[in-house]
Amino acid sequence: MGDIVNLKRVRKRKAREAEALGADANRLRFGRPTSDRKLDEAREALDARRLDGHKRPE
Repeated sequence: MGDIVNLKRVRKRKAREAEALGADANRLRFGRPTSDRKLDEAREALDARRLDGHKRPE
């Protein structure tokens, strides 16, 4: 026969694991300093301006 399982513990463990996955996703999304985000935005804007500058006039 199989082992006896406490369903309350299994549910709590499953909930904790799901919460940990959500926390990891939030760390990736929000875990960067503002200065890093602004630097990346500035670099993207500069790249877009450079690309637009190389377009042929119509």
